[in-house]
Amino acid sequence: MTVEASALPGPGSGSGGLILVLNCGSSSIKFALFDGMADPLPRQPLWNGKVQGIGGPNADFGQTGVAAFPVTLDATHPYRDALRLIRERVAERLDGRQVVAVAHRVVHGGSKYFQPVRVDAAVLADLKGYIPLAPLHQPFALEAVEILLEQRPDIAQVACFDTGFHHTIAKVEQLLPLPYEAWRQGLRRYGFHGLSYAYMATALAERHGEAARGRTVVAHLGSGASLCAMQGLQSVATTMGFSALDGLMMGTRTGALDPGAVIYLMEIRKLTLEQVGHVLYHESGLLGVSGISSEPRVIVQHEADEGEAGERARLALELYVRRIVRETASLAAVLGGLDMLVFTAGVGEHSAFVRERICKGLAFLGAQLDDQANQDDAPIISRRESRVRICVEPTNEEWVAARETLACLASSQVA
Repeated sequence: MTVEASALPGPGSGSGGLILVLNCGSSSIKFALFDGMADPLPRQPLWNGKVQGIGGPNADFGQTGVAAFPVTLDATHPYRDALRLIRERVAERLDGRQVVAVAHRVVHGGSKYFQPVRVDAAVLADLKGYIPLAPLHQPFALEAVEILLEQRPDIAQVACFDTGFHHTIAKVEQLLPLPYEAWRQGLRRYGFHGLSYAYMATALAERHGEAARGRTVVAHLGSGASLCAMQGLQSVATTMGFSALDGLMMGTRTGALDPGAVIYLMEIRKLTLEQVGHVLYHESGLLGVSGISSEPRVIVQHEADEGEAGERARLALELYVRRIVRETASLAAVLGGLDMLVFTAGVGEHSAFVRERICKGLAFLGAQLDDQANQDDAPIISRRESRVRICVEPTNEEWVAARETLACLASSQVA
């Protein structure tokens, strides 16, 4: 199937600038449509949804206020066809207004791109060079950019980088203990989930005022997971590094791992680079240890199982929590203490039992949890006497991407 040129009205086809945000993964595309004419930019989109199960037998389309329904995608080019479906559905809701730009969440900007940038052929070529550093996300975001550049060159494509928020961290935090030539070649700690942390910098300041400018650790816990140490609402350290494999144990990713273990694994199992990459990205983490699932809410249901299944479930969750506790403590050391701990993203926002176990491990820092507030996913879940303010704050990466895109378009017009 091909995408009809009229499927997404752009500049010159109507009035009223809309920003379409695309967040592309290997098997799903999330989308959100924002009113770029409103000032300030509304936090909630006019409409959002996702296509998931792309490339599999059970793809479906979900949207705001409507239950997901199955869709049939072209078997040869399912990703391209999913984009076509989104464009057609968006076009149906425009009511004569125009899409002036498409914002893309791009995970890796390397050492060259920190600010949102309008993508042309040269920028696209640069960004393709970072695909090996973020293979779960980078190629799919860039495929969407490339398709739209080809088919709708009249609509601006803007890349918004997950690495951008961390450009404030000191060089000593970026530097890897490799021969210094590696630094000159761009091997350094970049950090990720930057759109989420950028939203936290805004939302926490609004909700907590001056307290948010203190020594804060934000825990972005989803299928991918990382921590960010913030002071003055800026990133000073983070757990993910050169790639999105570093730091915390994740749903299917290892997190920080002795490189000697990787060398040994390749040697004894005679794995190619591609094969070992698949193990590290897709077969490890919670899924690999538990053998059950990549999701804590599923694994916890098996903790009481007898035999090896129960033991592996318990060990997977214990290791998952312990790694978060250890890394939080290490970031607290960098900050010189801890004033605020914030949970966000899918697990962070909705898994009370994960938050409870983490906070129990951080009691030595003065973290005291209010059990009822925690069960209610309240904005503040710490007790009054807790030395650490413990918070739950929903993230909004799509809004940040729309905001950055508007800023990018405005600066290009001035230039």
